[in-house]
Amino acid sequence: MKLQLPRKRITIPFVLMLVAGGVHLWREHQRALPEHWDGSYDLETVAVPAAGSGEGAGAGARPPAATPGPDWSHWRGPAGNGISPEKDWFSPWPPQGPKRFWKATLGAGYSSFALAGGRLYTMGNLAGRDVVYCLDAATGSALWKHSYPCGSDPSYPGPRATPTVDGDRVYTLSRKGHLFCLDAATGKLRWAREAVRDAGARLPQWDLGGSVLVAGRLLVLNVGSAGLALDKETGETVWSSGKGPSGYATPVPYELQGRQGVALFGFNRILGLDPADGKLLWEHPWSTGCDVNAADPIVTGDKVFFSSGYGTGCALVQFEPGPPRVLWKNQNLAEHFSSPILLDGCIYGFDGNAGSQGSLRCLDLATGELKWSHGGLVGSLVAADGKLLILSELGELLVVEASPAAYKELARAQLVGGQCFTVPLLSGARAYCRNTAGEVLCVSTRGE
Repeated sequence: MKLQLPRKRITIPFVLMLVAGGVHLWREHQRALPEHWDGSYDLETVAVPAAGSGEGAGAGARPPAATPGPDWSHWRGPAGNGISPEKDWFSPWPPQGPKRFWKATLGAGYSSFALAGGRLYTMGNLAGRDVVYCLDAATGSALWKHSYPCGSDPSYPGPRATPTVDGDRVYTLSRKGHLFCLDAATGKLRWAREAVRDAGARLPQWDLGGSVLVAGRLLVLNVGSAGLALDKETGETVWSSGKGPSGYATPVPYELQGRQGVALFGFNRILGLDPADGKLLWEHPWSTGCDVNAADPIVTGDKVFFSSGYGTGCALVQFEPGPPRVLWKNQNLAEHFSSPILLDGCIYGFDGNAGSQGSLRCLDLATGELKWSHGGLVGSLVAADGKLLILSELGELLVVEASPAAYKELARAQLVGGQCFTVPLLSGARAYCRNTAGEVLCVSTRGE
């Protein structure tokens, strides 16, 4: 797939470098690229010159300012379950809402955030180009940017995946399947692939939605009928599955009796794979309207919980010992694409499609029983220290007690306008939030 821009393409087989006015383009040796790489991308990596404000100026060479919180280096945090180990992160806010530390505008999309070593990574789309941003998490200043041509959709614009940081590298995946391995400190290109094209797979109807999972030496992607794995050092394919379209969720790692597995929500089934070779371990059929399986499944022991929108509902399946069997199935929670959270035996998530009159709900995991439902609220959430931090799709930031007893709201404030489908990040008593248009805010979660 060749990517075209309405300006002259710069194409050099192996080396491209330009330095002028404090902006430089990268140079990469042939040995760092997979052998199929043809040099035809119009790529740009920019170290932003020093000077300016938190609206996007910074210095590519300097280290970021220190931030007090734990790293959140990939989609859904340290354990991949949306739960932060952070304690004492909340106290009541003043009437005007939480204190704002900085604001930036980064381009349209739904990409959430990865935080590692004081650097904040996310993605947006501007004028037909995806942009990977590395920001100083303390100030919002841009440290570097990496951009490339990528088509979008005016209805659901921009990238969906969240960057994944692993050591000194950051991995990003576009909605069309452009996979990049970049130096986490500088943005320098290590290697690149067109994951969907190279696997001979088809995109799902609304393009890719899942993020990159690092599983040991492998990168596992929800691409193709049953996943795709590449060597994280070189980008070379280790195993691939069928050519059909994928689901939209991120692969979820699990361990059972000392064996590693990955749960994958496909476009019409939930399945378990051996990450080493892609071998199918178990599967259960699960079809939904428009083949949208987008919320991450939750694996707990030998069971998997999953939920889909369009009125489909949810289920708990025991997958070992096989064959998989349904423990319960109901319509008490129909998650569109916001991923639920399991906390102390209860599932917390949003029932109803985005843009509809949905509700925040609490379910008993063991039985599927609805504990409570609070209407008029749809969004995304993370959990920490017995509380839920929620960004509603209308841009309100809420703190809610995570309890099966009843819905108890602790704080609410209007944070940003426009549509908000992106899950916030919590670290160091700071919340990092964005809307679809690309406005990013960093606010305090304490009343200071």
